[in-house]
Amino acid sequence: MIIGTAGHIDHGKTTLVRALTGVDTDRLQEEKKRGISIELGYAYTPLADGQVLGFIDVPGHERLVHTMVAGATGIDFGLLIVAADDGVMPQTREHMAVLQLLGLQDGAIAISKADRADAARIEQVRAQVAALTQDTFLQNAPVFVVDAVSIHMPGVDALRRHLHERAMHTSQRNQAGYFRQAIDRVFTLPGHGTIVTGTVHAGLLDLDGPPLDLRLMPHGKPVRVRSIHAQNRPARQALAGQRCALNLGGLDVRDIARGDWLADARLFSPSCRIDVELTLLDKADGPLRAWSPWHVHLGAAHLTAHAVPLQGDALQPGQTGKVQLVFEQPVCTVTGERFILRNAQARDTVGGGLILDPDAPDRKRRAPARLAWLDALAGWARGANLDTLLAQAPYGLAESTLLRLAGGDQTRLSLPPDALWLEPGRGQGERLLMDGDRLRALCSRIETTVLEFHDRNPDEPGLSASRLKRMAAPTMPDTLWAVLIERLIQEGQLARQGSWLHRPDHRICLSPEDTALATELLPRIEAGGFDPPWMRDLARELTEPEERVRTLLRRLVRQGDLYQIVHDLFYHHRQVAHLARVISEQDAGKGISAAQFRDATGLGRKRAIQILEFFDRIGYTRRLRDRHVLRGEAWPEQTR
Repeated sequence: MIIGTAGHIDHGKTTLVRALTGVDTDRLQEEKKRGISIELGYAYTPLADGQVLGFIDVPGHERLVHTMVAGATGIDFGLLIVAADDGVMPQTREHMAVLQLLGLQDGAIAISKADRADAARIEQVRAQVAALTQDTFLQNAPVFVVDAVSIHMPGVDALRRHLHERAMHTSQRNQAGYFRQAIDRVFTLPGHGTIVTGTVHAGLLDLDGPPLDLRLMPHGKPVRVRSIHAQNRPARQALAGQRCALNLGGLDVRDIARGDWLADARLFSPSCRIDVELTLLDKADGPLRAWSPWHVHLGAAHLTAHAVPLQGDALQPGQTGKVQLVFEQPVCTVTGERFILRNAQARDTVGGGLILDPDAPDRKRRAPARLAWLDALAGWARGANLDTLLAQAPYGLAESTLLRLAGGDQTRLSLPPDALWLEPGRGQGERLLMDGDRLRALCSRIETTVLEFHDRNPDEPGLSASRLKRMAAPTMPDTLWAVLIERLIQEGQLARQGSWLHRPDHRICLSPEDTALATELLPRIEAGGFDPPWMRDLARELTEPEERVRTLLRRLVRQGDLYQIVHDLFYHHRQVAHLARVISEQDAGKGISAAQFRDATGLGRKRAIQILEFFDRIGYTRRLRDRHVLRGEAWPEQTR
């Protein structure tokens, strides 16, 4: 268990920690000279069951509240300290607000410097503390009257027993999920190199376990951990809820700053925009308006951001609402993390709340569907199950997204009864989880679109996959679209003929005369390979009228047997599939030029350009300056 102190400057926080642990947390010369804490201090004491109890001693000066917040993030237990002679002071109130906004659930209160006050004064301070903590997590917390400098310290002994008992009965944090540690201190140790310290918020780092891809975030630099000190003891593991010092290899101390994270590479998606649920305290100077500047404390980081209310033009003091925070540099956080908001002058804590979406969009951020998704995220952050999320995910959720939302904790991903995993084809992306009702509704929409198309166009063979997508679900991700089409084909709801998708019972019948002519035309066109005969040459060879041959060739295009590249030039579908493969092989993510395509196919420059423009026209590629870039959708005959 990690205990964090809180209270006004010179109220005896450091002295009390020294009395409880025997450790002086003021390590800087300036701190000892001035008699106040300036930086975070740390102390540890062993428990009867072999565990180690950790303390984070925070400074109480009003100008150092940002340091206090960096230490308070990640603690399990808040110890509010109020001096008997001063009573409740401004930073007592601010520290109390910080602990409440950080969502702490357990704590105790110590009235210090009891030797400087009589019994009546101590009762007055008790009343002040009771008023301060009303309707907070400390409302029913035990109060200990202590004198940390006297020889006999019954109050300190009682407090120590209480803290030890709470620590031994506090369940350990869940160690499942992705490892992440907030860095609140970085320094160089002679003979060892770079050391970072901080609280492990989640997961497990095991030096003897499987290799873990750790990154310094938000920079994304790979990290190698040489050794671990957990709760001030050498260890082979760093566990959630522990304060740990990690000896890092491959990083210079200048590469790291307070507020950075050491985290599993799969966890964070750095972003300049974060959507939050924000509570603006009653004491705030005024409303939160669009693009107003604020100081944000997140993890161990102190950041500045502009705020954009997502519900209305402003958020008034005393209100809770959804807000987007926009930062100048990418930051890292997770859904459910707590944060603190201070005013533009960084003089006063005015609010805080819950992270909803750590990678928020910059467009359509106030759309009703977007706000409904944020409501679902708020429910998820407070323990709701997957039903809440899937109900607001029209196209399902990718597995990596779900794992990131759960912090890598598989136990949170118990499937609702009607949810289904959809498996894309090999190399086509990751699997998706979708609500069963939504899946059936999407499939029904696709089937209805195809059926209506057949009713309007009975002589057309069907729709290309890209055209059907534009008509039925233009915003659907390509991965999900490919899965649904294959699912409908396997279930017999759709059929594919060449590049056309149609209902299985849909037929275009040729007359016996046209069928006989088609059996003459198709082999000749296929035999022409990449340079088939023109329509007029086919008509002359078969002594048929040009208009009849042209009409039949166009019907064969509608049936999926042929493709028309330019006027009166038709390619066999198998040759077009071959040309599509050439483009796919030559693309390499950078597109293909006319010269590359010409050399790969042996065609002339003019014909090569005609074919590339055909692929642009049907949506297989797109023109980007002098290159033709794949759009990402596989050619239908390549998926068979």
